[in-house]
Amino acid sequence: MCNQASLDTFHMQEEKSFSNSVVAPILTDDLNKNLERQNSRLVSKHVAEEIEQNKKKYWDLFYKRNETKFFKDRNWTVNEFHEFVNQDVGEGVLLEVGCGVGNFIFPLLSWSKICYIHACDISPRAVNFFKLNPLYDASKMNVFPCDVTEDDILNQVPHNSVDIATLIFVLSAIHPNKFSTVVKNLFIMLKSGGIILFRDYGLHDMAQMRFKPGHKISENLYMRQDKTRSYFFSVEVVSAIFSQGGFEIIECNYITRKTINVKENINVDRTFLQAKLKKPNL
Repeated sequence: MCNQASLDTFHMQEEKSFSNSVVAPILTDDLNKNLERQNSRLVSKHVAEEIEQNKKKYWDLFYKRNETKFFKDRNWTVNEFHEFVNQDVGEGVLLEVGCGVGNFIFPLLSWSKICYIHACDISPRAVNFFKLNPLYDASKMNVFPCDVTEDDILNQVPHNSVDIATLIFVLSAIHPNKFSTVVKNLFIMLKSGGIILFRDYGLHDMAQMRFKPGHKISENLYMRQDKTRSYFFSVEVVSAIFSQGGFEIIECNYITRKTINVKENINVDRTFLQAKLKKPNL
């Protein structure tokens, strides 16, 4: 049986297509009981506030420990997001929020026609690793440390200039009461007709089921051992936060994938939430 730490490294596993659905996975009685047990001991208000205040520090420590070795390159995006080869937007400007060390951007360069890239991460250490990559090109990339829940990002990226923005396993690390601020900032930076490509943890994902009492902060929001956070999204939540922020919902589905890690002897179904959101043509 896999543990929570192993599930948190799903980025290192092989991913195979399983199914798409607008309905969250149905839970067994045992899994429902585990969700109930999580409520027996919640993260204290003091610790929850401390995590929020020091979120940059904890992500910087994450990259200090793992450097560039934790996440596997996200080559799967070529199959999931065809917008990067769509001539209407695929030759334009990209903004990646939560770029880490470049596991999405650098593979993208081999098959996309994107002409300019803005990329940011809350961890200055991650940004430094990004810039050390041999494929980094300062003439075509604006890469900078930034907390997307604050307005500073609006000073780095011109308003109404972005064709495609990506939020890939990023929003889950942010407190839900700041989701609307992230959406507002993205709306300002995107062109009319620009899109957001979103993927993150889905409701009832196996990683959510494996959290023990003492890790739950609030509904669907959890603290990992390293004090980074993980939120698990429903179709309803994602649709609501983006529609309230002015976006059109092109698609929004649960994505069930079978992930395999031979080294760790893991073979489990994972549930993610994938969406495409459009800023209306104004």
